[in-house]
Amino acid sequence: MHIVIVEDEPVIAQRLKRQISQILDAEKPTIKWFDDIEDANDYLEMQSIDLLMLDLNLHGENGFDLLKNLSAQSFHTIIVSAYSEQAIKAFEYGVLDFVAKPFKYERLEAALTRFTDKTSHAIHELKQLAVKKHNGLSFIKITDINFIKADGHYTQLHYSQLNLDLLEFALHDKPIDKLAMLLPKQFVRVHRSYIVDINKVVELKIGSGGSYQLLIQGGFEVPVSRSRYQEVKSLLS
Repeated sequence: MHIVIVEDEPVIAQRLKRQISQILDAEKPTIKWFDDIEDANDYLEMQSIDLLMLDLNLHGENGFDLLKNLSAQSFHTIIVSAYSEQAIKAFEYGVLDFVAKPFKYERLEAALTRFTDKTSHAIHELKQLAVKKHNGLSFIKITDINFIKADGHYTQLHYSQLNLDLLEFALHDKPIDKLAMLLPKQFVRVHRSYIVDINKVVELKIGSGGSYQLLIQGGFEVPVSRSRYQEVKSLLS
């Protein structure tokens, strides 16, 4: 497990490093510390990590600037900041948790438990997802997404904007398991490779040989695994 701390106060950074090592002792994390945005950004563009612990005020620079550049990458982020009024904005960037300073060991432990618990969902609903396109970073509203499909280590976001009958798709850098942790509760895992917005389902179809599909707004059909059929049927009824 590879973790990066971005914090400009050495005492707090060392406390974070020590307590993270204690809490995640079983995972034997490798922890790297940076005290400014530029060095952290250079490192994160070259290295694959699992978790970013980010302060929002770094020598007068805004930690959100780092998130804007890196929000499409495949790691999770926990904000550790005294600026608790920025929590709602932080969750819109898709962070996993917001730990207010000064923090207690138990609060940090709860945040890291959410990180290691693959079944947990964000308490604050995500508003948008960042994707990288040829002309830079673009944001897709969560409410525009109809369904999500696994694509190797990435995911396809299938979404509609002005025309409900025309779906577009964009590639997101988070794998489907990590993305599932951030999505609001109306997004349901119906298959190991598919997540759907249950509110965008038109019909549950039963095919030959005991197969099941969901007809989604926009005319797409998504498979439903047998193990999840009863749950999906119950949600739709």
